[in-house]
Amino acid sequence: MRAPDFWQTDGAPARLLDPIGRLYGLAGRLRQRLVTPTRVGIPVICVGNLTAGGAGKTPTALAIARRLQALGMVPHCLTRGYGGRGGGRAHGPLRVDTDTHDALAVGDEALLLARAAPTWVSADRVAGARHAIGAGASHIVMDDGLQNPHLAKDLTLLVVDGAVGFGNRRLLPAGPLREPVDQALARIDAVIVIGEDRTGLDRLLPPGLTRLRADLRPDGQSEHLRGRRVLAFAGIGRPEKFYETLQQIGANLVATRSFPDHHPYRASEIDGLVTEARQFDAVCVTTEKDHVRLAPNLGKSVEKLAVHLQLEAPEKLDRLLAGRWSENAAAAK
Repeated sequence: MRAPDFWQTDGAPARLLDPIGRLYGLAGRLRQRLVTPTRVGIPVICVGNLTAGGAGKTPTALAIARRLQALGMVPHCLTRGYGGRGGGRAHGPLRVDTDTHDALAVGDEALLLARAAPTWVSADRVAGARHAIGAGASHIVMDDGLQNPHLAKDLTLLVVDGAVGFGNRRLLPAGPLREPVDQALARIDAVIVIGEDRTGLDRLLPPGLTRLRADLRPDGQSEHLRGRRVLAFAGIGRPEKFYETLQQIGANLVATRSFPDHHPYRASEIDGLVTEARQFDAVCVTTEKDHVRLAPNLGKSVEKLAVHLQLEAPEKLDRLLAGRWSENAAAAK
């Protein structure tokens, strides 16, 4: 689904739906209180967000996995596998194989993660973590899972899109929040704000909470799009971010087409987009996350723009990665 406009305001639709949001929040609080988190014996790093839709969790999880690899660690990624088969996702635990699995089987995010590190899809996070340990993982990097209480976390990072922040600060479906802001902030160790803070997040965050600044940057292969006529399409949480990035790198954006988040593209849709692009004398371009959802024969007709997370002060993240596990391990003795 696309985020409705009223999620950013506090108008009549939000107020009308607020009672349902309060019930949603109550169910979440009960879930947190009734479950005792399980420790699995290796560091668990959770990359989560508070809002429905894309905030940049997957690029952040990828960046963390790569930093751990650079330090000589063997991180495995763990995700619920949004968009896969079996009630909306593969239940697992299932190790992702990029040669045999597609987005319908394991989800687009799992495929992206698996290109960087061993990745497990599991509705049961504890079972997924234990399978990863059995396969040699030294660290678990959870893509999403902030609201999942079952697996104990050693470091919890909240990712926030600086352009939209926490929206109208109401809970689903009245607003974009999965849980109340204050409730989530009590469980996190640091906030990563991606992009310019346009909503005054600093006023909402506790003074002592560690803040990290980051941006999503196009990879080195994006230069060939500079000056080219582009028809851009995306099925992500906020397609506007993708379109803005294309304009920033100098692409000539002649048309845009937006789809629901995690949209499963049909051959007829892609054929139609490619035909339309030719009419504009343009090339079809989509996000890397969308591109992995295309069948191989369809993907050949569409170019992709990959992005990576660029931290403003990466040493702050390194200190968090090194310090929090040591503290929790000592406390457990």
